[in-house]
Amino acid sequence: MSFYFVIIMISAFIDIVANLLLKKSDGFKYKTYGISAILLVIIAFIFLSFALEYVELSIAYSTWGAIGIIGTSLGGYIFYKERLNYVGILGVIVVVCAVILLNY
Repeated sequence: MSFYFVIIMISAFIDIVANLLLKKSDGFKYKTYGISAILLVIIAFIFLSFALEYVELSIAYSTWGAIGIIGTSLGGYIFYKERLNYVGILGVIVVVCAVILLNY
């Protein structure tokens, strides 16, 4: 596993936390959560930009996005009891397959 893939994973994890905080902000009713989410997204993109110096955009962004989709879906399920329907699960599987194909 290359160092830059680890940077992409860190960036995606930060983005997942930002997404979950955005949900927690309840439409910016709780501004601390909303502002924290915005700051974390900025930090996530800074990390992603470091990886883009050495990894192709299509691979880096799609990998980052897929990790974000999976993590946010799992986080939504764990913290907010949100469930994907069968079409949503199929969509996640298709995204993961697309990222795997892009990486080859």
